Amino acid sequence: MPSEPSKKLTLGRLEKVDLRTYWREENAEFTPWLAQEDNIKLLGDATGMELEVVSQEQTVGSFRADILCRDTATDRWVLIENQLEPTNHHHLGQLLTCAAGLQTVTVIWIASSFTPEHRAALDWLNQISQEQFHFFGLEIELWRIGKSALAPKFNVVSQPNGWTRTVAIASDEELTTTQRHNLEFWSGLCKQLDRRGSIVKPGDPSTKSYMGFAIGRAGFRLYARADSEDHCLTVELLLSGEDAKPHFHLLEEEREAIEAEMGIELEWDNQTDANDCSIYRVLPDVDPTDQERWTEYYPWLCSYLEQFHEVFAERIKHINANDYRPLPDYSFNPLKKSNILPNL
Repeated sequence: MPSEPSKKLTLGRLEKVDLRTYWREENAEFTPWLAQEDNIKLLGDATGMELEVVSQEQTVGSFRADILCRDTATDRWVLIENQLEPTNHHHLGQLLTCAAGLQTVTVIWIASSFTPEHRAALDWLNQISQEQFHFFGLEIELWRIGKSALAPKFNVVSQPNGWTRTVAIASDEELTTTQRHNLEFWSGLCKQLDRRGSIVKPGDPSTKSYMGFAIGRAGFRLYARADSEDHCLTVELLLSGEDAKPHFHLLEEEREAIEAEMGIELEWDNQTDANDCSIYRVLPDVDPTDQERWTEYYPWLCSYLEQFHEVFAERIKHINANDYRPLPDYSFNPLKKSNILPNL
């Protein structure tokens, strides 16, 4: 008796949805939506960048940029200009003015559609601009299948010439021996993180003795370091910016809980003579120049990068510098130089 044919799943049809169905206003609804961590990651995936939101409605000269980010892989400013309508000259002029104010910047222009003239304008800007300026044009769409949830989709319509996620170096001949060595070392670490499906997402491999990784908030950054002079490996959480000190002290208040969670002791460096602060772990007695031992070093770096991310990412997401209350300085005596008459 012949077997019954297996039933196939019913295929749905993709339906394109008007953007205003979900976002009625650009500034009040679309910009805050895009600035959320999961959504800015979608944009980063489309453009090949690791984006961290620095601010919304950022003033640049007499204009306001919708979103200001940093590409954590290159530490470049990224300026985002949004439209829920076809491109127009007003937005083109505004994004060029803002780009000029930031000097070194990647510009991302998002719109429902690009006119041929505006797409050609971005292509032309990428052709004539110096290395410090990059221009992207992306169309955003909303789709659904049947009654499913809406799904956003970014389509790149213009990008810098030859844009890739590899290191922007014309040829190996332009690199020193040390830079080539560093590039190979960090390329191997990036591959190891990818194989592990790590929560730590690598950007472009570095030609320096260190490599940075995003941890979800501006002013905080993970670093892996391979120091040939001091013969050590380091994994570090670096705190920077005007709130670095209060952020550091707030985390230090949780030091016992953090170190218990990680099962190790960490180095806590307030760097009193600098603005930055760091929390780190060191592996001594290593030789980063010995390529045969890299397979020993990668698991250590991956493990601690992941531990730092797991322990600190959620904490720094909610930390607020205004919660820090420094202890009073009792060493200060306002009467020290006053003329005080002796008791008679």
